[in-house]
Amino acid sequence: MKILLIGEYSRLHNSLKEGLVKNDHEVLLIGSGDGFKNYPVDFNIAPKSKEIPFLLFFIKVFYKIFKFDLSKIEIAFRLYKLLPKLKDYDIVQLINEDILKTFFKFQIWFFKKIIEQNGKLFLLSCGTDYISVKYAFEKKPRYSILTPYFNNPNLKKKYKYILKYISKQNYQLHKFLYQNIEGVFASDIDYHIPLQGKPKYLGLVPNPINIHKLNFTSLQIVDRINIFHGINSENSFKKGSSFFEQALINIQSKYPEKVSIRITKDVPYKEYISLYDSSHIILDQVYSFDQGYNALEAMAKGKVVFTGAEKEWLELYNLEEDSIAINALPDVNQITHKLEWLILNPSKIVEISKSARAFIEREHDYIKITNQYVKEWTRKRNLG
Repeated sequence: MKILLIGEYSRLHNSLKEGLVKNDHEVLLIGSGDGFKNYPVDFNIAPKSKEIPFLLFFIKVFYKIFKFDLSKIEIAFRLYKLLPKLKDYDIVQLINEDILKTFFKFQIWFFKKIIEQNGKLFLLSCGTDYISVKYAFEKKPRYSILTPYFNNPNLKKKYKYILKYISKQNYQLHKFLYQNIEGVFASDIDYHIPLQGKPKYLGLVPNPINIHKLNFTSLQIVDRINIFHGINSENSFKKGSSFFEQALINIQSKYPEKVSIRITKDVPYKEYISLYDSSHIILDQVYSFDQGYNALEAMAKGKVVFTGAEKEWLELYNLEEDSIAINALPDVNQITHKLEWLILNPSKIVEISKSARAFIEREHDYIKITNQYVKEWTRKRNLG
């Protein structure tokens, strides 16, 4: 089959592409690379104007005065020029509803063209979108990425890019896509739960992890326990970084001779995954029930990850608490306590490390997940 993958911001589509190519499918991946993360794509639609200091300054000033983002014009132009190359694909999959990051009307026009000149269209729910944000906004989950906003409405400015998903305009884009897609997949429980019962929902397909690109090394704890926390300043408020930072202050104060702590900020993907190689423990996020892509890759490398590992996830995979990953709650004392437990029981770190790698091999292997996608795509094509 010929498959067109549109969008990338976690390496999900890259791993899926690698699995598809390995199984002799023809794949094209287009996207922006997701800013500083710089994920590889075949055609990059990111605005080059933002890479030139003078133009970036002008774009920012223009936006401040007129509330109009000039870089959207460049994105639209790039997509328009690219459109003739995006035809005759059997399957097209979008990684998100608003992945193009350009004008609403242009996005509708572009997707209409994609539908006209290709086969079946599918959608992923693996990040903020209309359904997941609406579900969180209605306070249906016991906590979510909107919890900091509910606790402190002064954060509204920081949440504008999340809350826009439930705006009237984005709802129109959501409605258009759901009228035209064959179906939508969820990548983990955080997106699975809001989609349950929806007509176009095809089920949860776990994130594909290319385990051959992530070497597992048995953890050796000789002197200190190395703890790593990589901060994405743009998303730190919804990841709960402040809870981790305070917990690390507590741990550093109590066990200065037992731990070595490293905190980084806004590093590209390739540098990020190499920086934590010497770490034993990774602090990922608190406002999730399941693991995101960064956590899964760290687990594949045998790290003990503080992330979403709630009871819903434990039940789905039939696991014991703290056996594969550490469930991190938005609670400094809970995180501090869990860190302390591991520091005082280093054998547990080694045990969880091995179990984490085995779990990724069992449940997230990219070839296994690729086959799940192909099975669903093919089934829907045949039904169509």
